[in-house]
Amino acid sequence: MYTHCGVRAAYSRTNTIADLIAAQSALSPNDAAVVSNTHRLTYHQLDSCTNQLARYLQKLGVGPETLVGVSIPRSANMLVAILGILKAGGAYVPFDPAHQLSRVETVAQDARLHLLLTSDSVAALLPRLEIPVISLDAESVAIAAEDSSAVHSAASGENLAYVIYTSGSTGQPKGVMVEHRNVLNFFAGIDGVLCGSEGPGGEGYSSSGYPDRGVWLATTSMSFDISVLELLWTLARGFQVVIHGDDGPETIPSEILLHGVTHLQSVPSLIRALVGDPSSHSALSGLKKLLLGGEALSASLVEKLQFVVRGEMYNMYGPTETTVWSTAHRIDGQQGSVRASDAPTVPIGRPMANTQVYVLDSHLSPAAGGEAGELFIGGDGVVRGYWNRPELTAERFILDRFDEDAAGAGTGPRRLYNTGDIVRMLPSGDLEFLGRADFQVKIRGFRIELAEIESRLEQQPGVRQAVVVAREVQPGDQRLIAYIAAGPDPLPTAGILHTALAAQLPDYMLPSHFVFLAELPLTANGKIDRNALPEASVPVVADGADDDPRGELEHIIAEAWLEAFGLSRIGRSQNFFELGGHSLTALQIAFRVRQRFQIDFPMQAFVEYPSIGEQARQVEDRLIAQANPELLQQMVAEMEQGGSFRVVPPEIVVSKSAAAGSGGS
Repeated sequence: MYTHCGVRAAYSRTNTIADLIAAQSALSPNDAAVVSNTHRLTYHQLDSCTNQLARYLQKLGVGPETLVGVSIPRSANMLVAILGILKAGGAYVPFDPAHQLSRVETVAQDARLHLLLTSDSVAALLPRLEIPVISLDAESVAIAAEDSSAVHSAASGENLAYVIYTSGSTGQPKGVMVEHRNVLNFFAGIDGVLCGSEGPGGEGYSSSGYPDRGVWLATTSMSFDISVLELLWTLARGFQVVIHGDDGPETIPSEILLHGVTHLQSVPSLIRALVGDPSSHSALSGLKKLLLGGEALSASLVEKLQFVVRGEMYNMYGPTETTVWSTAHRIDGQQGSVRASDAPTVPIGRPMANTQVYVLDSHLSPAAGGEAGELFIGGDGVVRGYWNRPELTAERFILDRFDEDAAGAGTGPRRLYNTGDIVRMLPSGDLEFLGRADFQVKIRGFRIELAEIESRLEQQPGVRQAVVVAREVQPGDQRLIAYIAAGPDPLPTAGILHTALAAQLPDYMLPSHFVFLAELPLTANGKIDRNALPEASVPVVADGADDDPRGELEHIIAEAWLEAFGLSRIGRSQNFFELGGHSLTALQIAFRVRQRFQIDFPMQAFVEYPSIGEQARQVEDRLIAQANPELLQQMVAEMEQGGSFRVVPPEIVVSKSAAAGSGGS
């Protein structure tokens, strides 16, 4: 049978995540636990303040199986809120404040949240909710008045730890219910991956604690389940957790160097952007361990990383429904060991501890050796199911008829989760990811059901039918393209549709381009033929030829845009976000600006100044503020005939035609 089983590893099936972190706090009370901006908490301080919050929440009725929402900017308070909920015995439901806040209302109603924890800044932006909204800022005095000693809760390993909402094929997001025992099993599995047999396995600690502690930079949104590794496994194992703030990914290299970061986890698309900037290489080279996952890892990217990263690299794989990561592949770090000419992608590896993987054919029988099949995952990471969706749970989670211990270990019949991913087993025993069996895609690590976007589009006036596809416009850059068939109402514009969707969906679910057709192509049986959809080209100019970039500054910035978006022509007034721009394309452009002008260009600049023309003015202002006449003189010397700057002080700019400083025009 072409299956693969991970090793058996011991872990506590009755304890909770909070129990393990409290045990670590007792072991290393004075060690740094959390660093965020200017805040620093030791394990003792973290334990005390989360105990106070837990008591406060228990008085509000939070206990086992109680769902509590969390929407707090990335900070120490974000982690305090999560741990406070867990210590009270409840389960947290995360909302990233950077995403569409109107989505909170939909999920809050579906999850029947008991209350929502937030901050003053986020509370002011939230829609009106029919549940208590509690700001940790406003209630700080009342929370600090609570007893800081250890808290008792009635929660056990079989109670919910968190519910994470993912994109739904019906047009509504769906909540994945994850129990404490699932998470503690994952902890044991990641111990085995990162430390082999030396890991503590969740049963307890020696006096020295975890054998490979270090500093972990937490960069992942808490609404993405790999944050569980960064925020919770790390604290259960004695790491110092540095929480990357909301100031954009361009600060990651400097944070690695500032805090002496040893461990980093990332989606490949972010690492591709970072490794593309030579100034980031010194930071990446100092990492002891780099985990990559959330989307397919290309061999071409690993080829580049092998010249930069000296530590161990891992390719990780796993759906939320089987608890964070389920398989792992350690990448041979020797230069030249991975070549794009050998295979386009890196294997997703073998199952982690207490995990079984099965490659099955369309009849749910084991696929023949080396043949492609659908991946099913079993073991202790398989979650309870979907919140309030029994039909969907029954469809995606089936009885594990291959397991000899089908009754499980006191947890009911074992089940398999149908991932919907197509894989094959390599002769080495590693799994190779080949694609999807349905219309689910990954964009920058976020799992998206295309049907959810299509459903939202078809609710718009003038849209009769909609199909959304994902296309890779350049290596590592997936874009969503929407194809629209007009209805009886007046045809909407791309701008109208983009604005409507932006009010309902997170930014990573917004199409970058809209193609309007009289009819969508159909197959012989009347279904939409996605393979027959015409190729879509991203728009290149907003308002015609007269909208071309003006002057050398704009041309230089436009070149950075063209490279980041994979275009051949672009308009100076084109809106960055309407082109499908996101944090990683902004990062690429920011790197180019810094290399060319030796100035920082933060992510917020793309929100405030989303066009090439606006960004050129900002770059010029920063150069003037930094009094860098040599660089400006060099730029002017390189200007093409007819290029122009706006007027700036004559002591700063030296024109092409003058030997001394005179204002350019």
